[in-house]
Amino acid sequence: MSSAALLTAEGLTKRFGGVVAVEDCTFSVPTGTITALVGPNGSGKTTVFNLLTGYLRADAGTVAFAGRRIRRPDPIRLYRAGLTRTFQQARIFPDLTLVENLVVAIQQPWRTIVCRAIGRDDRSRAFELLEEFGLVQLAEARAGSLSYGQKKLLEFATVLMAEPQLVLLDEPTAGVNPVMVAAIETRIRELNARGLTFLVVEHNMNLVMRLCDPVIVLDHGTKLAEGRPADVRNDARVLDAYLGA
Repeated sequence: MSSAALLTAEGLTKRFGGVVAVEDCTFSVPTGTITALVGPNGSGKTTVFNLLTGYLRADAGTVAFAGRRIRRPDPIRLYRAGLTRTFQQARIFPDLTLVENLVVAIQQPWRTIVCRAIGRDDRSRAFELLEEFGLVQLAEARAGSLSYGQKKLLEFATVLMAEPQLVLLDEPTAGVNPVMVAAIETRIRELNARGLTFLVVEHNMNLVMRLCDPVIVLDHGTKLAEGRPADVRNDARVLDAYLGA
């Protein structure tokens, strides 16, 4: 595992009116890791994700990816550069088939949705991913017919279409049953073993502690602690933040 940082955030700050959601937040994601970003509700985790991926504009601070400073993070440019993300609520096209959902991710949306023209290579890649995620039998079904957990898996597969270097997962197991949690964990482990780096926001601390290293803890929009799972779990500041003492 390389210790070099694939993603670095320095001094990220975001205010909404008089509320400071993220304040002087600095951390890095080492290449080859499954890094966790955790914290109590309202600690700023999703806001940080949105700042990193260009869905929000930071008031201050910088982001660097793969050794290059990203002056104005933009979701499409970052996707093409190798940084992708999922969302707390899976973002899919319910009226398109599973295959079409995957292909939309790497083509111009208007071209794919209007013409439904799927090239052989794209189709092959889509079926390969659906097979990996246990969804291949539903390849031609409409995405809207999937269960909640299956929609999460589909979105996860979709962000892999462009063969990214880094995937940001926002609450990947929220609201899914234990069998689906295990399936998602298995996918993350297998993909990481192949060299894919992850940054994961997750409330399931049992999953975080067995899957992620390092673990970064946010509280009130700033980094409270960072380290190996066992060290973070026993940090008095972290316990205080979570227990509200």
